[in-house]
Amino acid sequence: CTVLLLYTIGLLESIYHLPVPNHRRRAWIGKLTKRGVVSFGGNINLSKTGLSDVQYVDGEGKVNKLGSDSVEDLDDDDDGGDGSDESAESDNKHNNNGKRNHNNKGQQQPPIPEARWPISIRDEDGNFEDVVHPGHKAKHHSDVIMSVPRFWIDDPVSIHQNKLMSRDLAMRIGSCNEPDPLTNSRSRGDACPPSERTIYVAIASYRDYQCRDTVTSIFSRAKNPQRVRVGVVDQIVEGEDGPCDAPYAPCSSDPNQMLCRWKDRLDVFQVDAPLAIGPVFARHLGHRMYRGEYYYMQSDAHVTFTQDWDEDIVSQQEATGDEMAVLSTYLTDIEGSIDPATGRSLRDTRPIMCNTDYEDGQGNKYLRHGSQPEAVPTVRGMPQLQPYWAAGYSFSRGHFVVNVPYDFYQPMIFQG
Repeated sequence: CTVLLLYTIGLLESIYHLPVPNHRRRAWIGKLTKRGVVSFGGNINLSKTGLSDVQYVDGEGKVNKLGSDSVEDLDDDDDGGDGSDESAESDNKHNNNGKRNHNNKGQQQPPIPEARWPISIRDEDGNFEDVVHPGHKAKHHSDVIMSVPRFWIDDPVSIHQNKLMSRDLAMRIGSCNEPDPLTNSRSRGDACPPSERTIYVAIASYRDYQCRDTVTSIFSRAKNPQRVRVGVVDQIVEGEDGPCDAPYAPCSSDPNQMLCRWKDRLDVFQVDAPLAIGPVFARHLGHRMYRGEYYYMQSDAHVTFTQDWDEDIVSQQEATGDEMAVLSTYLTDIEGSIDPATGRSLRDTRPIMCNTDYEDGQGNKYLRHGSQPEAVPTVRGMPQLQPYWAAGYSFSRGHFVVNVPYDFYQPMIFQG
């Protein structure tokens, strides 16, 4: 029994120490391993060499550095040695160079970045970081180094502290298209009019010829396109695929094309298609492009939007009265759904995600969504609760990205 118990603890510890940048162990695990009694391993941060120096605290409370040649029997003691809630909340902070600080009891939680609008990753030449491509690393191939945008908040755990985010804290996240008339601040919380609250749209595209049409639809049919910013992870083969930000005609000859008019609201992160390892990795990169917008929307790269979609989806979100609500569905077939003259929806039905069952595959059973039922809804005036979430379309407050960012290490996961 003792051996089984130790094996179980070791397995849980290993799971919580998967090499995710800035990962923080759970407090109760830290209590088991405090003071150097039991130690299983330190956190790993990505760098050009695959490992960067990571500070940890040994059983005597001394701060040490973990180098690339030493990864065994180290304990970072996230609970500060005394297991108190206060120390658990104060640990795992980061300074400006991204390295971890420990034993910083009493420090203020790191500030949320100043809300800016408009904003673009093109203005962040010095704010990218090098990471080792996870797919090649897993296959023991030579490292492929990718320069990627840094997260808007490098260490989200330092903000939410592994707790449900309070409303006061949530209201500090989200920019406004119109600044406060008195302070000129773009961070206005719910004082920002719903029609001026910014929206970040993340699109993961793999060699999708409809991507530019999707982006065109987003801007052309938004009631207030000035408050919309689109971030595309465009996985293409150069010379064979059209980039998502390339208009059909030169902007000099037709500047009224949406990709020309709103090019300052469009960020495209291009990835060579052979480096694609599934939608989770691409959407992780999309989360890295988020820059504090009030709302976060995730969409497939082959979607046609309806007229005034931004006003419509924001009103649905706010109708929930729930700061943590996430709207999601399988989108309706485009055929016969939109009036070509007005861009308005012709449907009065709503797809509900409830048709899901276990499917056998490769010796395991896993949940798989089937075709979802769509009918005239019985619940009106607000969204309807459903048990599942769909990656093809999701809408929420922007702090979704801060609370639950996509994992960097989930290659080739797709069910749809």
